[in-house]
Amino acid sequence: MVNNISILKNITILYAEDEEALREITLNILVGFTKKQYVAKDGLEGLELFEKYQDQIDLIITDVNMPNMNGLEMIKKIKEINPNIPIIVTTAFSNTEYLLEAIDIGVDKYILKPIDMKKLLQIMGQSLLYHELKDLYIDKLTNLPNRNKLKKDITDNNDTLMALVNIDKFSNINDLYGESNGDELLVQFALQLKSMFSSTIYKIYRIEADKFGVVTQDTSIQLDDFRNMCIEFAHDIEANSIQIAEHEIDINVTIGIATGADAYKFTQRVITYAKNKLEQVMVYDDSFNIQEDIEENIKWVKKIKNALKESKFRAYYQPIVNSQTQTVYKYEALLRYIDEDGSAVSPMLFLDIAKKAKLYPKIIIVMLTEAFELIKAKQKRVAVNISFDDIISIKTRQKVMQLLENNQEHTSMLEFEILESEQIDDFNAVIDFIKDVKKYGCMIGVDDFGAGYSNFNMLTNLNIDFVKIDGSLIRDIDKKQNQQIIVNTISRFSKEFGFNTVAEFVSSEEIYNKVKEIGIDYCQGYYFDKPISYEEI
Repeated sequence: MVNNISILKNITILYAEDEEALREITLNILVGFTKKQYVAKDGLEGLELFEKYQDQIDLIITDVNMPNMNGLEMIKKIKEINPNIPIIVTTAFSNTEYLLEAIDIGVDKYILKPIDMKKLLQIMGQSLLYHELKDLYIDKLTNLPNRNKLKKDITDNNDTLMALVNIDKFSNINDLYGESNGDELLVQFALQLKSMFSSTIYKIYRIEADKFGVVTQDTSIQLDDFRNMCIEFAHDIEANSIQIAEHEIDINVTIGIATGADAYKFTQRVITYAKNKLEQVMVYDDSFNIQEDIEENIKWVKKIKNALKESKFRAYYQPIVNSQTQTVYKYEALLRYIDEDGSAVSPMLFLDIAKKAKLYPKIIIVMLTEAFELIKAKQKRVAVNISFDDIISIKTRQKVMQLLENNQEHTSMLEFEILESEQIDDFNAVIDFIKDVKKYGCMIGVDDFGAGYSNFNMLTNLNIDFVKIDGSLIRDIDKKQNQQIIVNTISRFSKEFGFNTVAEFVSSEEIYNKVKEIGIDYCQGYYFDKPISYEEI
């Protein structure tokens, strides 16, 4: 029994009990034997705590008869989230049928009230030992240890040297070849990892669907040697297809490497850096300022939520002028956050965070509402950016269409700019959106054309009115011949198909003259004016 209880010191439990006196007595005992405790007064609160802290919770102890949601209902919902979590029920009843239901939904053990604390601790230890040998720590598909086992193995280990291996765009493989072939690929990929990283020196884990961990068990392994092995593995994977049935499947990987007690957390972050910088293998270092970034992200999420509630988002408007006459043709609505001191903050600081926090769909509605205010009050033509995510979101699209319906007499003055720099996976959705908004007389353009890979064929398949050329091609066009050739090509192509062209980032007379010489129809940039407020127009 001593061995069973000794394993409790490193676990986190969720304890649900509605009877206050019993809850306090039991909790006082558990505090002395377990690392951390989350406590709930009923099943609903227990479920909410599990949803919030599921990555930390190792075991659940719950009463059955509780208000709001009983213990068995809570267990059913928790098992849908994590079928492998160990669960012990405490009950005042010994009804066989009742207990059989608990067993059917995945309860490991039960203990009758009044609770014998010594027996409860013993049962907890037995349950954990049982699950350690089964699904709690093993990935069923690859039979590799899973994320739970990784976190257990590296807890408080300051010498951890770890690589996180991410299969790039694995969801595309499932879409192309089917999930069964995708599963088989993961099995084969796990075997290749085992082949490269010897089990006597390294331990391999499957952490998520397309993420694997490699951790050194030999503390004498040097970081540079480990990095070179990861580079070699990445190159081998890229050079050799994986054979699944009759399919030869090509894959690429991105690998993040980190050391120390927080290696797992840092490898997750460095993967993102590596992908942004198009590097296949990257080692984390302190210059990444992870904690500062996280704190800044959390601060901005709160700011964005408050801004949506308190109307602190505003549209600022940058004029777009006729290249020949320099008269203002329309304004582009640009998002700004109005800070406490009244200053306008650029979206560069918060837009990506808004998208990751699923708050961006609300912002497009704010921008459209602001645009209609300018159109109505000052009879100005306004262009608003819309993302591919906005277009494919049924909820967002319905709200956009409702705004157009409610402002039909003004929609002919509204234009949409679809961001070409974003990945568009469903052109039919974009085509349908263009048809729908054109019914209201809106004009449609493609923004950021020329940023990265640009598809001329896409332009011919979309019923658009204009193309906005990305600022990266305009910024030094007066000095760089290659950029002049590319912009001239876009201009001639657009004229052939009847699109107007807009050059952004026109910041000097020299750039303006070159853009005008090439024949671009409209210009936008600081040479003409910065983004200005509604009141300044």
